[in-house]
Amino acid sequence: MNLALFDLDHTLIPIDSDYEWGQFLARIGAVDRAAFERRNAAFFAQYQAGTLDPVEYLEFALGTLAQFPRRQLDDWHAQFMAEVIRPAIRPAALDLLKRHQDAGDLSAIITATNRFVTAPIAEALGVPHLIAAEPEILADGSISGKLIGIPTSGAGKVSHTRDWLAGMGKTLDSFERSHFYSDSQNDIPLLSAVTDPVATNPNALLEAHAKALGWPILKLFND
Repeated sequence: MNLALFDLDHTLIPIDSDYEWGQFLARIGAVDRAAFERRNAAFFAQYQAGTLDPVEYLEFALGTLAQFPRRQLDDWHAQFMAEVIRPAIRPAALDLLKRHQDAGDLSAIITATNRFVTAPIAEALGVPHLIAAEPEILADGSISGKLIGIPTSGAGKVSHTRDWLAGMGKTLDSFERSHFYSDSQNDIPLLSAVTDPVATNPNALLEAHAKALGWPILKLFND
């Protein structure tokens, strides 16, 4: 068995699920559209530039979720999946996942986006394991707005991956080959920790880094 890890946003899907969730909430009138879109766009620009404070962003995102009853959030998320996510799922990404699954690889999505937004997406993609930012869930199922543990971004992806594997009695060295697919320079720490890093739909900074180190470059969404 080998290991196959996948970033989500702009890697397996050609959009940013967290950003699009915020745009969806604004579009349906759940939040003040002008104010929310302005804040959401600013965070997204910081992420693209590699200057995002992940804790600050997650407190914003999870604080938004905390404003609504869980049943309402779940109903909205089902609508979000139908209108935004499922139309964005491409055959090329499903084929990539299937190749690893058919090979018997232990497969997981590891994303900086929170579990509420991403768990249904991982299920739709058929990926059995998800490592994501963990919102605190209260006894009634509602989201408190607090983050549990450290963000799953940057070097945090490495520590979260190691913790996840340790829970199964494994390490990265347990696998002859460990793959990680990502689009962003923010994921260079985990890309550097696996045997088979793949710059997937890479942004300019990651593409330059990958070329300098001879990493393979995969572009799934050229259609």
